Amino acid sequence: MNRVSVITGGAGGMGVATARILGRDHALVLCDVRQDRLDAAVTTLKDLGIAPTALNCDVTDRQAVDRVFETAAGLGALASVVHTAGVSPSMGTADYVMRTNALGTVNVNEAFFAAAAEGAAIVNVASMASHLLPEEMVPTDKFPAALDDQAGFMSDMLAACGVVPEELQPGIAYAVSKTFVRWYSSAQAERFNGRGLRIVSVSPGSVDTEMGRLEEQAGAGAMVTDAAVPRWGKAEEMAELFAFCVGDKAGYLTGTDILNDGGVVASMRERARVAAANG
Repeated sequence: MNRVSVITGGAGGMGVATARILGRDHALVLCDVRQDRLDAAVTTLKDLGIAPTALNCDVTDRQAVDRVFETAAGLGALASVVHTAGVSPSMGTADYVMRTNALGTVNVNEAFFAAAAEGAAIVNVASMASHLLPEEMVPTDKFPAALDDQAGFMSDMLAACGVVPEELQPGIAYAVSKTFVRWYSSAQAERFNGRGLRIVSVSPGSVDTEMGRLEEQAGAGAMVTDAAVPRWGKAEEMAELFAFCVGDKAGYLTGTDILNDGGVVASMRERARVAAANG
């Protein structure tokens, strides 16, 4: 029976790079909200001898997400999901960012949990931004509501973003939503393991993709020069890590986050320590 991998945000830079790897020995289901990018991704992959099934899907729509997994089930045994779908602060309001990144993650993961058989794994893409937001700005105690009271969850999250001016709220929503992705991927590990499933998050730094470049002059993009490795990360570098995380060789890996940011967070923390020590 075919081993099937689902890649959300499958038409983006990291999604296509991941498809190039997983498509070598898996049947692929790519989903993305932009049909033009999906069509281009399919053409690119077919030129490499990979024939994915492509579906237009908004991850904030649970029924649409369920249809993706129904399609995957028709192709074989679901082996893995790489959830790269998400939006950056430059792409919309705080509500849009939070709904896509946080509730979209819940939708994809809960659909995976319902559909996957023992041995399957999912990797959720978080962000280095989640490692930089002060803890007092993160309403972690409100995160569990995302599982049973999404309206209440959204109200609490947007209230947390409201401590800054409106123009800054999408940035806070991004960092909080990606912190939620990390929290969810840790908090649900035991539940997932009860069905023989693994769940991991990866926090990329500044990656040279279309979405990453939207933040080139601010936010994550401005931090490239602060990295221990002062360059943009490559989509292919992220994809290799994603593929490892959902592969059989990582069978002991679950419930944790892997920070793959070129050393940005490490450098910033050490510089802050030195500055404080020097007065």
